[in-house]
Amino acid sequence: MQEIQLDTRARTLLRTLIESYIRDGQPVGSRTLARTSGLNVSPATIRNVMSDLEDLGLVHAPHTSAGRIPTAAGYRLFVDALLEIRTPNREQVEAIESRFSPGAPIKDLLGTAGSVLSTVTRLAGMVRLPRNRQVALTQIEFLRLAECRVLAILVIDGKEVQNRVLELQRDYQPAELQSMANYLNAHLAGQSLQMVRGQLLAEMRSVRRDVDAMMLAAIDLGERAIGDDEPDDVLVAGETQLLGYEELADIHHLRQLLEAFHEKREILAILDKCILADRVQIFIGRESGLEWFEHCSVVTAPYSVDGEIVGVLGVVGPTRMSYDRVIPIVDITARLLGSALNSRGEPPETS
Repeated sequence: MQEIQLDTRARTLLRTLIESYIRDGQPVGSRTLARTSGLNVSPATIRNVMSDLEDLGLVHAPHTSAGRIPTAAGYRLFVDALLEIRTPNREQVEAIESRFSPGAPIKDLLGTAGSVLSTVTRLAGMVRLPRNRQVALTQIEFLRLAECRVLAILVIDGKEVQNRVLELQRDYQPAELQSMANYLNAHLAGQSLQMVRGQLLAEMRSVRRDVDAMMLAAIDLGERAIGDDEPDDVLVAGETQLLGYEELADIHHLRQLLEAFHEKREILAILDKCILADRVQIFIGRESGLEWFEHCSVVTAPYSVDGEIVGVLGVVGPTRMSYDRVIPIVDITARLLGSALNSRGEPPETS
């Protein structure tokens, strides 16, 4: 887009057209531009400029004799060179900040960020979880709930508590459960949760052939309590918000779009493109690399802990989104998420 040079009049008309289309969702005619652009030119002159912009691939007419609408290339030039950002006021920033609870578990903070993005922008919000998050198992305890039912309590990084109800084949008494917890804590406390899941429990089983039946039962219980399920790499919130946009109403593309949110693989690939960026990134239409994002734009921003980028968040919506409002909201939410993670005192690590 840097190769396209527009004079002041063409830039003004293109900006006016795109702002009008974003606001109203209707093709913009020459008479409307003559009335709203602030330029002292005739509709005939505007038609000539529109013809030039169409030749440049920046606008097109969806129907004969209709007004014009921006193309993906037009949006790109608009975002790169013509957009005037609307910085949120202090009250709006404080309203977003109030949603982040100090000291909340990391996954709760990440979920809050996605929810905030979706609610405030009325688009689909998404958050890339910290890559290769390294957390340590502080303590594990077992509480008998009923016959053959036990509550496993995991304390992670000394702060985060995870609970899981286990259905067992046999009943254990409180004293037995305490012995099992003591055994596991002696061998696992302070170890990386990833290491515990992937290696240590298996090693304990394989090298300690002489352990008694109770200790083997403890290892079994530990494996079930800790599990091998990692949280989803991407949290998505409010994807149904996209159902309300007419330009995304094509059932085929809408189905593919919703499937992308469900499977998350494509969304993860988009976010991973931005993990090394230190600023807001914007993909318009097929710039994302996905054919069914032809009528969508993606706005992302990285979030940092102790000055190091650990993840990315953003929104997906129609190309006809209010970029001037959405971009700063995404940027501010990323900064507030990073601040909330910093306040925990033990930030997630990355590879």
